[in-house]
Amino acid sequence: MTVAKDTGDYRIAILGAGKIGEALLSGLVSAGRAPSSLMFTERYEARCAELTAHYGVPAVGTAEAAATADVLVVAVKPQDIEPLLVELAAAITPGTLVVSLAAGLPTALYERHLPAGTPVVRVMPNTALLVGEAMSAISPGSHATDAHLSTVEELLSSVGKVVRVPENQQDAVTALSGSGPAYFFFLVEAMIDAGILLGLPRAVSTDLIIQSAVGAATMLRDSGEHPVALREAVTSPGGTTIAAIRELENHGVRAALLAAIEAAAIRSGELGKAHH
Repeated sequence: MTVAKDTGDYRIAILGAGKIGEALLSGLVSAGRAPSSLMFTERYEARCAELTAHYGVPAVGTAEAAATADVLVVAVKPQDIEPLLVELAAAITPGTLVVSLAAGLPTALYERHLPAGTPVVRVMPNTALLVGEAMSAISPGSHATDAHLSTVEELLSSVGKVVRVPENQQDAVTALSGSGPAYFFFLVEAMIDAGILLGLPRAVSTDLIIQSAVGAATMLRDSGEHPVALREAVTSPGGTTIAAIRELENHGVRAALLAAIEAAAIRSGELGKAHH
């Protein structure tokens, strides 16, 4: 079956309804997809009952999902992938689109286990998926077509933004946007501490920095201005901001970020090799 972009009538199964799986389920339901076109698998019965009660989406077994869904979204932990692929291989309907949200797993791993010709699309989302502001990068396996990529874009656009990249760029994506929220949290944490150093109460310092971060992010997204132009607009001659920026440069903050993100990409590559 060829999954078309503009038909909402194909059936989607989310395999593994942990935080990420549930967030995607929630996004799809909120975007208006009929609960009857969705299903999920989850090993804990109480969790199944809770999600079904909340979203009106049925819990099914892996074999049933593999046999009946048009799109299988794999949202299990990477260490749980091998037994799942064995189950899927035995039950999957030919032509079913497999979408992998499992960090670091190459499309070749799926293609090795699943029937010949199975289309696979690899996705690197980030935790902002939990608030509908994910940055997801998608890469096609050797059998995934443009139509398959369009389907995945449609699914993921219910929880954020989507970009297409070749699979050999996924380690860079992991380092940049996959781990990206953590770098911002780290920066905000340090800036809150700076407020405390300057004598502000923690709650006040936290409010000041978090809202500044939200405002800056919104300007970056919505103003159409380059980050350098936005930064220059705050940096007056002989003022407070340039004094701060000189110290950031003195302490090599830019170089530290470059080195940190490069280290994350190298680590991503090492983790991926374990599954090749």
